[in-house]
Amino acid sequence: MATWSNLSLQDSASPLMEQLSFFHDHTMVVVLLITVIVGYVLSYMLIISYTSRNLLHGHLIETIWTTLPAITLIFIALPSLRL
Repeated sequence: MATWSNLSLQDSASPLMEQLSFFHDHTMVVVLLITVIVGYVLSYMLIISYTSRNLLHGHLIETIWTTLPAITLIFIALPSLRL
């Protein structure tokens, strides 16, 4: 039974809803991981305030931040295909 103090979804009544609940939990872990990593990098850059020439002219960093979101979206989408 759902109450106001619940932080997650209510108890599942069917197997499909249970799978959706597990998918929701999986997605929230991925979102939390991304938030922690981005927060760490932002705080590190603010504290250090170091400008690297590799960050300004780096093709490697552009490749990484282009492919990393695609990999993350695949990581989130694959469990939803099994539902």
